Amino acid sequence: MRLLLDTQILLWLFLRSVRIKKAVRSILADPANTVYASAVSTWEIAIKSGLGKLELPGAPAQYLADRIQRAGLTILPIVPAHTYGVFSLPAHHRDPFDRLLIAQAQAEALTVVTNDRIFARYDVRRLAV
Repeated sequence: MRLLLDTQILLWLFLRSVRIKKAVRSILADPANTVYASAVSTWEIAIKSGLGKLELPGAPAQYLADRIQRAGLTILPIVPAHTYGVFSLPAHHRDPFDRLLIAQAQAEALTVVTNDRIFARYDVRRLAV
């Protein structure tokens, strides 16, 4: 399975949050699955950290790079096919970061790991935490 982490799930994963169900943790830990962290999420975290809306124990570049590597995640870059995909999305979600994650999941045939119920309104595979 190919999985794309929503930004909140990425942060919960790093914090070892109990909000992620054990069954979902098992799926994420299964070496047969590829788990992606999008550049969209690193961008969103950097912005929120810079605005003081998200407190990290270090600079986003160091904090994220270290944890992404230790978690064995694969970075999904943002490419034009992803940004163009946002154009055709219905306006169910107003968050531009989430809209780009949805477009990436559609373009790359990924399952989004999320707790955001609005994602269910889109034509995208979803794994709820």
